Amino acid sequence: VRNSRDLWPLSQSPRSFSSSAVPLSAFALSVPPALSRPRPLTKASRQVALRRAEAYVAEYRRQERMEVALRREAKATGNFYVPAEAKVAFVIRIRGINGVPPPDQEDPPAPPPPPDPQRCFRRLNKATIEMLRLVTPYIAWGYPSLKTVRELVYKRGHGKINGQRVP
Repeated sequence: VRNSRDLWPLSQSPRSFSSSAVPLSAFALSVPPALSRPRPLTKASRQVALRRAEAYVAEYRRQERMEVALRREAKATGNFYVPAEAKVAFVIRIRGINGVPPPDQEDPPAPPPPPDPQRCFRRLNKATIEMLRLVTPYIAWGYPSLKTVRELVYKRGHGKINGQRVP
């Protein structure tokens, strides 16, 4: 689809277009072509990203092996193995806030930006778990697996920690 500005040469364009077209064309000429194109990933940055991903995979495998070893050791000695509790919950608002008492409107606090402001990750501790239990009629929440966290972060492109974007 062509823009209506493209239909007329700059000298013959309608009055409404001419005032804004000139500064845009001047700006387009002032930007060097190297800056106007997105930079491709360099080989070095791709290698750094690959090494980081390999380190994450190795860490997750080491954690899984440790869990299995601890479970087997507990079973061999006749004990029970209690896995660690989840540190993060995924919270989704399922009802609007109209008619909701003001204290309950606070959760999920710090929602992500506009594409879907109804969902967020929450770090869990005793206080946040109690808060989630209070507002359970208005939200759905659960413990995400590593796979779902990875897919959601990849889909969005970044995460937020303390209000700052983290790639």
